[in-house]
Amino acid sequence: MINRVLIRIKVVQLLYSYLLTQSEFKIEQQVENPSRDKKYGHELYLDLLLMIIEMSGFDVSAGRRMSPLRGIALNKHIERNSLARSLNGIDEIRSLILRDRSGVAQFDSVIPSIYDAIPSLPAYKSYVRIKKPELKDDVVLWVSIINNLIAENPEFMAVARKNPDFTMVGFTRAVDSLLRTLNEYNDNRALFNHARHALDYSLDKAHELYYRLLLLSVEITRMQDQRLDAAKHKYLPTDEDLHPNMRFVENSFIKALENNCDFQDYLSQKKISWDSDVLLVRSILDKITGSDIYADYMARVGEPSFEEDCDFWRQVYKNIILPDDDLAEALESKSVYWNDDMHVMGTFVLKTVRRFAQSGNEGVDVSMLPQFKDEEDGCFGSSLFDIAVKNCDEYRELIDSFVNQHRWDAERLAFMDIVIMVAAITELMNFPAIPIAVTLNEYIEIANAYSTPRSGAFINGILYSVINHLKEKGVLLKG
Repeated sequence: MINRVLIRIKVVQLLYSYLLTQSEFKIEQQVENPSRDKKYGHELYLDLLLMIIEMSGFDVSAGRRMSPLRGIALNKHIERNSLARSLNGIDEIRSLILRDRSGVAQFDSVIPSIYDAIPSLPAYKSYVRIKKPELKDDVVLWVSIINNLIAENPEFMAVARKNPDFTMVGFTRAVDSLLRTLNEYNDNRALFNHARHALDYSLDKAHELYYRLLLLSVEITRMQDQRLDAAKHKYLPTDEDLHPNMRFVENSFIKALENNCDFQDYLSQKKISWDSDVLLVRSILDKITGSDIYADYMARVGEPSFEEDCDFWRQVYKNIILPDDDLAEALESKSVYWNDDMHVMGTFVLKTVRRFAQSGNEGVDVSMLPQFKDEEDGCFGSSLFDIAVKNCDEYRELIDSFVNQHRWDAERLAFMDIVIMVAAITELMNFPAIPIAVTLNEYIEIANAYSTPRSGAFINGILYSVINHLKEKGVLLKG
């Protein structure tokens, strides 16, 4: 019932929120109107960050400069370690790489000797004995590398002094800033658990919205029944008050819905109601009773069929309830998730009314739509999110490698575009049953709705390049 269109939207939204906040490290920004010391210190600080990433086996020049470690057997214990992966995923760092920041190149002559000396450190010998190093272990190792092999390294200092902007105060500031950045990292596990819980919760809320919208028709009918009853008991009732047209309040679809076991079980379990929204229910009732749909329905001669009663409510939902701005505002105030769920859940409400009409026995055997079509759909959202987070750095590198610098600069990489492409590549690579065309179309639609006006075309171009590349490598085999 919650289809993959909505699941993809929610995964992208939660992935965006998670990746925006998950970075374990916060990059220090340059101050306004910096002195010579502060200017040089910040420049060297950024170069040192890129050095850590480069010595961990990542390309920091977007392929435009040969790594000083080329030809050297990379150390398996520090290659693509968690600390470097986290730094490499930070937006400011990615922008530096895409802009081909060349400052780190001045240290190419000394980087190999620093790299070769790492295994001699006591901190390294302790590090390699850890079976599964965590981020905090990486931090301890790299703090030792910085203190012993960079800050106190005469060769490194000699290379740094060749920079005409060098100042000793700035050098010290850079090292201190780097150590502060590493030591003030955040534990990302809590953020991940929170995001996963939010994803599951948002999907549960979408299912609740389906039932809440169906319940609204029952509440509207009850309010009209109360109105008619109150009219009978007023001081001077008219003949119409005493003998009202009961077609609306005796609508057979509403009775079938009220008696539906699935419907009642869910309401009993979740305790949802519209009791706190009397004014909203009254407003929608007034719009219904003032509509041509209502007038035509009430003017019909003879007993209405069950199909006619269902069709009346299908028209009411489609033309009055679902487009209602007051309803949209009320739902948005109840849950931040429902703003994007309304269209999809409204579609399934209409489908449910249609199923009642086509049941053949006045809806007795109709089941409410399940939260998910099957178990595979039920796991789709969590699997897509988990795999995207796990492989985000790898997919981000793949995206960056196909950014045409002559047409798209670093500023063009809107963060939402990146998130959408990471989710799309995750689906392309890890869900073989989903055709490529389906994945492309779905994420381009998400880009058109949630990112910049030109994002759809941009994402389409990058993803086609990624797909062709993966096919050439034999990694992507589906059509």
